[in-house]
Amino acid sequence: MKRERALNRVTSHARGLRAERFAALILMLKGYRVLDRRYAALGGEIDLIARRGRTIVFVEVKARSQLDAARTAISADKGRRLARAARHWLAHNAWAMGMTLRCDAVFVAPRRLPRHLVAVMPLAID
Repeated sequence: MKRERALNRVTSHARGLRAERFAALILMLKGYRVLDRRYAALGGEIDLIARRGRTIVFVEVKARSQLDAARTAISADKGRRLARAARHWLAHNAWAMGMTLRCDAVFVAPRRLPRHLVAVMPLAID
């Protein structure tokens, strides 16, 4: 049982990494420049941090078997943890403070085009 759970965790982690690489590629094709990947701080993690023009985007990537399941996988608690990590990133990248800041999501599912949703949740940076 423990071995099966460990294997599931490894498989899930690998699927998440592939989804993040795919999401980064999609964003780059849309004109974004990826600044950071898997940024972790203060109990939160940001899958991708990207910039396009004067906008900094904190991106949550969700990979599920179906796109609708991926959309519902972002909780309010996840939003709070992401905002904490975003505040930490901004404290160490003060040059970005005057820019437009938002939280996007990229949803990935097998045999489907990924979906990039802009401003998927509020980003409470105050």
